[in-house]
Amino acid sequence: MRARLTGALGLVLAATALPAPAQSPAPANAEAAPPRISTQALTRDSGIGAIKLSPDGKLLALRSTTKDSDSVAVLDAVTKAVLHRLSLPRKNDVEWFRWAGNGKLLISLSAQTVFFGEDARISRLYFYDLATKTMPFIGRPDMGLEGDDVLFVDPAGEYLLLAMQRTIYDYPSVWRFPLNDKPLKGVKEVQRPTQGIWEWFADDAGAVRMGMAFERGKVRVLYRPKPDDPLREIARITEDNADDTLWDVLRITSGSDEGLVLKPDDNGRVAVRKFNYATRQVGEVIYSAPGWDVDEALVDKDGKLLAAFYTDDRDRAVWFEPKLKSLYARFEKAMPGQQVWIQSRADDDSRMLVWAGNEGNPGQTFLYDAAKRSLDSFSAELPDLDRAVTAAPRPFRYTARDGTAISGYVTLPRGRAAKQLPLIVMPHGGPYGVRDKLQFDNTVQLLANRGYAVIQPNYRGSGGYGEAFSELGAGQIGRAMQDDLDDAMDWAVKEGIADPARVCMVGSSYGGYAALWAAIRNPERYRCAVSFAGVTDWNKQLKYDAGFFTRKGAKSWRTRVQGQDAAFNLDLVSPVPQIGRLTRPVLVIHGEDDSTVPFKQFTLLRDAAVKAGKPIETLTFAGEGHGFADDANEARYLDAIEAFLAKHNPAD
Repeated sequence: MRARLTGALGLVLAATALPAPAQSPAPANAEAAPPRISTQALTRDSGIGAIKLSPDGKLLALRSTTKDSDSVAVLDAVTKAVLHRLSLPRKNDVEWFRWAGNGKLLISLSAQTVFFGEDARISRLYFYDLATKTMPFIGRPDMGLEGDDVLFVDPAGEYLLLAMQRTIYDYPSVWRFPLNDKPLKGVKEVQRPTQGIWEWFADDAGAVRMGMAFERGKVRVLYRPKPDDPLREIARITEDNADDTLWDVLRITSGSDEGLVLKPDDNGRVAVRKFNYATRQVGEVIYSAPGWDVDEALVDKDGKLLAAFYTDDRDRAVWFEPKLKSLYARFEKAMPGQQVWIQSRADDDSRMLVWAGNEGNPGQTFLYDAAKRSLDSFSAELPDLDRAVTAAPRPFRYTARDGTAISGYVTLPRGRAAKQLPLIVMPHGGPYGVRDKLQFDNTVQLLANRGYAVIQPNYRGSGGYGEAFSELGAGQIGRAMQDDLDDAMDWAVKEGIADPARVCMVGSSYGGYAALWAAIRNPERYRCAVSFAGVTDWNKQLKYDAGFFTRKGAKSWRTRVQGQDAAFNLDLVSPVPQIGRLTRPVLVIHGEDDSTVPFKQFTLLRDAAVKAGKPIETLTFAGEGHGFADDANEARYLDAIEAFLAKHNPAD
């Protein structure tokens, strides 16, 4: 269905018929209560993801996901007819795919395996040839676990460079594979293994120019100015100097030692900067976002900065190429109130995939045709959801009890006066370096639709607000970080929004821990709590985490969680050892395959509660990890939250 789109873009494009974007929600309390949103509408996705245009813009490749399988399809960009549907091996997941020229697709597949007695994930690379409809394997029979580390793809699709271990006992080398029907026959090793080097980097012409060696708690960076020069060490990064020397490589330019990196500027904010790889000299700032870190940057084929991305209250894109900058501005004017992202482009910009959405709209993808100057709707996320009935979060600011300024987001139920409402405090996970922002969240929308006010505080330690704010969270888990959540509740009460006798906390991961701890530590404040995948015993979680760090790294992580006072016992802020203090109802939910916060954290709390005579409500999901892969399971999760809150903190 196509409809007229009014606004700036419609005028500029000679009133070309365009699809109407999702409407921004009306202001809270300006109308009758909206219809009830089903949990299925909040969780059932279209199954379409990662849509990518071919370099000439004539074809679309997309990932289609169902409960039982992943597949990749190729469509005609004009007619939307499916031209190819790739049959993939069972029990394999699509990690990523990309075009290699106009007639070939590279596809990374992964699967679970057992490696030296431990569960592990193995990845393998294939390419699909549209002309022959064949899908050869790219790699070697005895290679290591990682088989999809592609360093360079020839723009014409003739060959690629793949870094891989020859066997599991070797360091990775770099191989040149022809992209034809017999890639294994024409394979050539272009970079031999080098002691300690696990990561290789190629320049924009396909020459291997840099490697990173990881050994004994340090990183050595080795570089060569020219393709045939020997590698020499240009940097040595240890845990002590990582903040001063670590940088993210954006691009290495052929025929030059110059490139672009993401590295802090003089104000301590990450910026796009010039960098000389031979001398390690950090050059001028190409772009910085005042007051914020640059999260990512896009570089064109000539090594010039095309776009930079950062987050204030919402994600932002800054385009530098004049034509794209102008077009992006026109998209934004045509869809007021929506965030707009150019997701994929043809090489000549004849066609683009454009995403639009916001904190009340989970998003929709459009196909832009430059010749027709039209935007056609292609797919929508959560297609069953009526965008007209969602609620709109907004920023708020408050001051914590120690004077720290904190930001957050409040969502009010529509159709109800913003006075004496039942309140849900919903802290984000992490906790460090993570933050909430203005974006669509299905749990927030469920709660607001059911009549609750929801606040999402970016407590101390959250990312995006600078190093000083992040460091305020060190050693404050269960302490000042928890105070910040209580102080956010006090803000909502002081504003008259919340009824202080009707407050619960709901969270996932670290937020799940915070919810449990809120019910134990401050039963006078919270009527109940819901925890998904929450930490329940910090000492045991840190012991588990230590397996992912060096010895020094594990100690550093423990210090960050525990604080400088080594005598402080984390049992004092852990739900399992403190379960005897629990007097409020809690719902504890966990995925049985969670490898981030292991399922053992759930069983520890469940068993401790039984032993202490403290009944708790529980729900577990077989086959799910630190989130949900199955839409039906996620709907069950939201149903459980709704039922629990209706019982212990009803909105009516």
